[in-house]
Amino acid sequence: MKFILGKDRKQTCLFPVSLEDSIEQENSVRSIDQFVDSLDLSELGFRSVFTENGPPAYNPSVLLKLYIYGYMNRVRSSRQLEKECKRNIEVIWLLEALTPDHNTISNFRKDNAKAIKKVFFATVKIARNFGLIGATLVAGDSTKLRAQNSKKNNFNQKKIGRHLDYIDNKLQQYNKALEQSDSDSEKQEINKDIDKHKGRREHYKQLEKELIESGEPQISTSDPDSKHLIIRNNITEVAYCVQTTVDADYNIPFDYLVTNKNDSKAMGQMLRRAKSILHTNTFTALYDKGYHTGSEFCTANQLNIKTLVAIPGIGRASQAPDPNYNSEHFKYNKENDTYMCPQGNILKSNGSTYKGRNYRFKQYKTNQCKSCPVRDLCTTSKVNGKVIQRSEFQKYIEENAQQVLKNPKAYKKRQAIVEHPYGTIKRQWGFSYILTKKTMQRASADVGFMFIAYNLKRIWNIMKTKKQTLFRAINICMLSVLDFLGVLALYSSLYQKKQIAM
Repeated sequence: MKFILGKDRKQTCLFPVSLEDSIEQENSVRSIDQFVDSLDLSELGFRSVFTENGPPAYNPSVLLKLYIYGYMNRVRSSRQLEKECKRNIEVIWLLEALTPDHNTISNFRKDNAKAIKKVFFATVKIARNFGLIGATLVAGDSTKLRAQNSKKNNFNQKKIGRHLDYIDNKLQQYNKALEQSDSDSEKQEINKDIDKHKGRREHYKQLEKELIESGEPQISTSDPDSKHLIIRNNITEVAYCVQTTVDADYNIPFDYLVTNKNDSKAMGQMLRRAKSILHTNTFTALYDKGYHTGSEFCTANQLNIKTLVAIPGIGRASQAPDPNYNSEHFKYNKENDTYMCPQGNILKSNGSTYKGRNYRFKQYKTNQCKSCPVRDLCTTSKVNGKVIQRSEFQKYIEENAQQVLKNPKAYKKRQAIVEHPYGTIKRQWGFSYILTKKTMQRASADVGFMFIAYNLKRIWNIMKTKKQTLFRAINICMLSVLDFLGVLALYSSLYQKKQIAM
């Protein structure tokens, strides 16, 4: 049986193929080269001036090209990138056969977090120049990326206290065993265990001291800025929370922010950033129920930005025995500052405001609850009867609820818009964790390269599709013109024959 044979490795070529000829013109590596060469790296904040002592440094454009290529091809490790510089012909072409070591590669990402963020905004600028960001409908959400810090190396006061209690109990047991022991060898073994546990106790006491001094509810030892966060349902991880804002037209992210907090207080800040980036506030922003916070609605109102945020369900503690008597069915009278219950009774406030966790509120109640025939359906309280709390931000919450009910189709687009980048980055590329550690700034550099790679790939794919569509349309038009010219030629020929016959 015959097979396709390869070339003899030892055979020399009279006219060898150049490095330039080995890379196709449509190869994306050429686009990376053009993109980076179009940037003013010193203006973006990359270090371009080095001392003359020692060997010369690499141009920052070389390392930036390498990282963008790596992230676009699912390679993030500095050691893996070092290997690619020596064996991957596309990287050899891109870097002009330069081979930086893994320390140089790693330090570039570590030291240029702010500049990398500006490179991301350069991709956003390209998208706007091509008309790929409409700035009329945007969606915001967050995703959790696991940090380089295990749960065992994350501590809060409860966890530290549990370890200390365990060690103290063990020390008591060892001391009792030491008193009862008669053998010198046995006493020696027990003393070793006592010393080991005392050392562990000192370690946890030091952690407790660091926790108190930090003023934070928890600390992580491997990656100090990472926090123990809920990923979904009851699943938790030590992670970072990445907030993103995505434009609806082509699902292109135009902003990201790496944090270690949950979503409840994030919307206002992200809207403020979106307004600054897009230079407009005429867009509508879509968010899920995790962002449903009164103070954030107030911020959106101050920015004059329209928001549609999913309405969360009523908590179990706030539920009435009969859902028809939940507080949402009580009508508020703005002029009199009162509520009317479904039975027609008026609930009044004493005028005092009370301090909640992050807001102030008033309480409304009535004495009619004592004799109300449906009291058991309305409340489980045996003393005060039904009490309604009205937040200082309640009017903004009610306005959002009205907007969501008026625009159900618009809100349904949220998930399709904002989950598109996450699906690509986390599922398709496998970037479900932060590669760097030690600070949030380094984590931001890692995330920055993810979104740079995503945006560039997304823009090039869209423009390639548009180019193909344009050429297809031109070809159709040309065929139509040719068909028209063919018909004209046929009629002209028939007319000439007719004239000759006459």
